[in-house]
Amino acid sequence: MLKTSGNIVDDIPKDDVLYQDLLFFEKNFNGVMPFEITIDTKKPRGILQLSTIQKIEDLQNVLLEYPELSRPLSITEVVKFSKQAFYNGDEKKYALPNNQEKNFILAYMPKIDSGNQNTLNSFVDNELQMTRVTVQMANLGTNEIELLKNELRPRIDSIFPPEKFNVEITGSSVVFLEGTKYLVKNLLQSLILAAVVISLLMALLFTSARMIVLVLIPNLLPQLLTAAMMGYFGITIKPSTILIFSIALGISVDNAIHFLSRYRLHLKHNNWQISISVLQALKETGYSMIYSSIVLFFGFYIFTLSKFGGTEAIGYLISFTLFVALISNLFLLPSILMTLDKFMTTRAFKASLLEEEEE
Repeated sequence: MLKTSGNIVDDIPKDDVLYQDLLFFEKNFNGVMPFEITIDTKKPRGILQLSTIQKIEDLQNVLLEYPELSRPLSITEVVKFSKQAFYNGDEKKYALPNNQEKNFILAYMPKIDSGNQNTLNSFVDNELQMTRVTVQMANLGTNEIELLKNELRPRIDSIFPPEKFNVEITGSSVVFLEGTKYLVKNLLQSLILAAVVISLLMALLFTSARMIVLVLIPNLLPQLLTAAMMGYFGITIKPSTILIFSIALGISVDNAIHFLSRYRLHLKHNNWQISISVLQALKETGYSMIYSSIVLFFGFYIFTLSKFGGTEAIGYLISFTLFVALISNLFLLPSILMTLDKFMTTRAFKASLLEEEEE
């Protein structure tokens, strides 16, 4: 049930003036989110070819078929207005010029001037090799943007052959999409890396592969429960919620390490009697685990008072994860130790690398 989705203004409060203005523009102008298509003709002054301008016009007609996109703007509008100006503002002449009109019409177009900003500078580069088609898009989620890109790509390639043109779909909306995909892709990698680093640190302390697995089990369980809660309540994975897993894992595993270090110490004093050592270690570290978790819980929970959705999500998701991790380390971890008994307490666990170096 856990889904990956999000949009640029997803974390802005719905009653905020900015969000209400966004809805107004989306209703009346089909949105304000930048969605652009850059066209590289691969040769200087290639934009001025009438065939290229006609292809841009064809592309704009394709974009007009999508209700979630506003009216596109490009160099073709500049050319059309230039032709209309050539014919004294006749509305019927608002169209692309033919080959005979081309030389006269282009004289009315604004000149490229790198020192000053004008209409033409907004659409083409100084060498007239690259241009862009600018469209405003509705407040779509990453999944909808991905579907739109996949649907547009073959239609764009049919108008601009890839062997002659280099066409890229870009804009802030697409950049947000690619950034979200990158973060989601690296979410699992970051968790694996965190688990590996934690395992290496615990290996120096316990020198027991079984204990390393034992510590990870009660601390990965809260991650799974948090993911399950997000799926059940419809909380999607997005840039503002991806961070909680790595943060919570690094914090919650501290309690397990603290408990096991005291447990190993009591094993030596109790002649390796596991049940007694577990109870003494739990009695000694339980209160400190509870107090530190309470401080961390409310420290993150205070973020829920924020009106920004990303900060609010971090607050209640990390707080929930830390609470589950505390319960897991207080009950599940000692229960596993006492249930598996001597199977978990191997000879390697009795001798720490750090203690051997100290001796």
